[in-house]
Amino acid sequence: MYFPTAEIEVSPFVPPLVAFAVSFFTSMGGISGAFLLLPFQMTFLGYTNTSVSATNQLYNVFSNPGGVFRYYREKRMLWPLSWIVMAGAVPGVVIGGLVRINWLADVRPFKLFVALVLLGIGLEMIRDLFGWMRFKPAPKYEQSPPKPYVEVVERNLSRVSYTFDGHLYSFSVPILLFYSIAVGLVGGIYGIGGGAIIAPFLVSVFHLPIYTVAGATLAATFVNALAGVLFYIAISPLYPDLSIAPDWGMALLLSLGGLLGMYFGAKFQKCISPVLLKWMLVVILFGTVIAYFVEFVRG
Repeated sequence: MYFPTAEIEVSPFVPPLVAFAVSFFTSMGGISGAFLLLPFQMTFLGYTNTSVSATNQLYNVFSNPGGVFRYYREKRMLWPLSWIVMAGAVPGVVIGGLVRINWLADVRPFKLFVALVLLGIGLEMIRDLFGWMRFKPAPKYEQSPPKPYVEVVERNLSRVSYTFDGHLYSFSVPILLFYSIAVGLVGGIYGIGGGAIIAPFLVSVFHLPIYTVAGATLAATFVNALAGVLFYIAISPLYPDLSIAPDWGMALLLSLGGLLGMYFGAKFQKCISPVLLKWMLVVILFGTVIAYFVEFVRG
C-alpha cells in the first residue's frame, strides 16, 4: 500500500499490529506509544519528511480515547491533573511546532534533540528506582475500607490533593503548570502529546502512583496532540516546499491498533506491579535513546 504524503510503500497490516503491541504496554504507564512509533516510522518504514510529526500527533488524537475511556470506567481519572497539563502544554505545542519546522526540519539534529530529552527522563527514573531520591511515603488517609479509585479532596490554585487506595497524595499546581509548558514545547517539536515526558516526571518527581496518573496523562496527550495537528494543518500552506500536513492513511492504520492496544492496556494495568511498570518505562526510554544516538553518529 502506497502512502503519498509519507512517500513510502508498506503492508497495511504492519502499522496497526506494531501500534497495538506498543500501545498495549506503554498505555499502562500513561503513555500513548507515539514516542516509540515515531522512530518506528522514521527508521523502519523510511518515513523521514517533516510531516511525520503531524502524523504522529494525529495517531494520538484517534487512539488515546480507548485508554481514557477505560480509566474513566474504573474511576481512575484524575481530571484536575489533566486540565493543568492541558493549560500549560497547548501553548508550548504551538511554539514547538514552529521550532520543528524552522530549525529542526533536518532529521539528524532532530534525533539528537530527542535522545537528550529522553536520556534526562530516564536518569530521573533510575534515581527513583534505586532509592537515590529520598522522599516520605504518602500519608495514610482515614478511609474504611480503602477505595481503589481516585477521589479529589482539595482543589485550588496552589495545590490539588486526592486519595487512592487509603493514601493521600498532592501536588503543586504552579510547578506542574510550569513544567507542562516545557512538556508542550518538547512535545510539539517531537511530534508527541507529551505523555512520554510528563508521566515519568509525575511518578519519579511528584511521587504520584502510576495507577492514578496514567488516565490523566493520556487525556492531556489527546488535547495537546489535537492542538498540534490543527496547527500543522493550518500552517502547511505557508510552507509549500515542506511536507507538513499529516499522512491520514498512515495515521488511521496506526490509530486502529493504538485504540485497541490502549483500551486493553488500561484494563490489565492493575495486574502489573508499579515497580515493574517503572522499569518498563526505563527500558523503553533507554532503548530509544541508544537507537537515536547511534543513528545521529552514523549521520
